[in-house]
Amino acid sequence: MNREIVRQARSGYVMLVVLALAQIATFYGLFSAVTAQSLVACLFAALSILVVLVCWVGFFMVHPNEAKVLQLFGKYSGTVRDSGLRWANPFYAKSRVSTRVRNFESGKLKVNDSQGSPIEIAAVVVWKVVDTAEAMFEVDDYEEFVHIQSESALRDLSTSYPYEPHEGEGLALRSDPQEVANALRGEIQSRLEQAGVAVIEARISHLAYAPEIAHAMLRRQQASAIIAARTQIVAGAVGMVDMALEQLDAKQIVNLDDERKAAMVSNLLVVLCSEENAQPVLNTGSLYT
Repeated sequence: MNREIVRQARSGYVMLVVLALAQIATFYGLFSAVTAQSLVACLFAALSILVVLVCWVGFFMVHPNEAKVLQLFGKYSGTVRDSGLRWANPFYAKSRVSTRVRNFESGKLKVNDSQGSPIEIAAVVVWKVVDTAEAMFEVDDYEEFVHIQSESALRDLSTSYPYEPHEGEGLALRSDPQEVANALRGEIQSRLEQAGVAVIEARISHLAYAPEIAHAMLRRQQASAIIAARTQIVAGAVGMVDMALEQLDAKQIVNLDDERKAAMVSNLLVVLCSEENAQPVLNTGSLYT
């Protein structure tokens, strides 16, 4: 496995001055050789000019948050990370690798959750290259590799959790976004280790039931919400009835037998739990008519 080797390249500005002076010297030597009509001197001067011209090819630019991978006749020689104008062996092949933070959003994937319900899911992945040698030589195209492996990890994650929590279940895609995001990041990172890529963040950006079951799931959610609301209403009504009976007994406003208490409890529960406004009925007779 190829590991990154940080290489220090020579300053391009210094080499620019050196090669400029060398170029002037070689041209002057050629002129002197031609003037002296010496064949050997002319050949040596021409060879010197050719060598200096080849050396000019060794200049390259490294931008901030960028690296240049150097190869000599197919063999990895090192990576230059220092930004600015640099000079290295002119026979080096120099490949650019961006080390900037990048992100992409996967397409909407149609998968089944852990309960077999079809859902649509998408994620945003933030990543960067941390090892240029692995990114260049361990995979064919590291950008495409990141995209494919991220979508594959997202598919696997969606089959491990339900869309929403039910009784006796733990994490769910909808109710535990932070825990699911951490699990997704770990799953993607484990797949990208060999590509020299670090996953900074991975988060679900879209989550919904598939269209064919969305209406049925919406009705189930509405039913669950109604049941929860009714449960709370009934609990509150029972508490209010109990308080009313205690206040009546404590202040001795009226003495009720068990039958009348049951009738009062029934009426109060109807009034408090009814969805419509109750219609009052005035009793102008005695309590027992």
